[in-house]
Amino acid sequence: MAMLGFVGLGAMGKPMAARLAQAGLPLIVHDKAGTAERAPAGARAAASVAEIVAEAETLFLSLPDGKVVEAVSREIAAAKPRKTSLVVDLSTIGLEAAHKTAAIFSAAGIAYLDAPVSGGVTGASKGTLAVMAAGSKADFPRVEAPLKAMAKNLFHVGEKPGQGQAMKLLNNFLSATAMAATSEAVIFGESQGLDMGTILSVLNVSTGQNTASGDKFPNRILTGTFNAGFTVRLMAKDVALYRAAVADVGTSAKMGEPVSKAMM
Repeated sequence: MAMLGFVGLGAMGKPMAARLAQAGLPLIVHDKAGTAERAPAGARAAASVAEIVAEAETLFLSLPDGKVVEAVSREIAAAKPRKTSLVVDLSTIGLEAAHKTAAIFSAAGIAYLDAPVSGGVTGASKGTLAVMAAGSKADFPRVEAPLKAMAKNLFHVGEKPGQGQAMKLLNNFLSATAMAATSEAVIFGESQGLDMGTILSVLNVSTGQNTASGDKFPNRILTGTFNAGFTVRLMAKDVALYRAAVADVGTSAKMGEPVSKAMM
């Protein structure tokens, strides 16, 4: 198989890259914060993004925000020699940044898939993520095999970059809403002498069941581990991106503002 590249080996990127290496796929990786100590076993560490671009036909990005993605994308587009012909961005960056990134790659003749993921660090480690890819459907089969190494559920959600971001942001907004509402409800229940475990047991066989009551509370909060791997700061960032997108298109934002405030 052709060489794959991966840029960004943080909390999400490192386990995703590790899944590719464990699947036996040829992989070259780079992270600005330090590649050698973050590179998964079986992958080759690159000294720069340019080194990856010169060797990898398909390049995956997992970066913290739109500004970083835009900067790295310009670096990829300007690199010579360049073998990379398709970039798959697994980051959550918002619609505006996805549109800017698509324009950078289009001008350079590089195909682009806007493909954020959901499932957190646990999903990245276990290969059970959901991928929401947008871009030319003709490019999707080119990355199906490596995506299957990283994710359980693959979706091509649309032909236009930005549609993947829209899907991810509305998902994370609903997840944040469930977390905020469940936290408020559990605190109320405890104020009335109810045990948290009992509250969760009832919720999870009743109409109040949601992702927070079914996963985050029983596995991260009730246990006292608080090890979700996804901080409130990151959730607040995603909700802010959702609100910005809603404001831009003019759809209803009645729930967005209070949920955003709850994340502060």
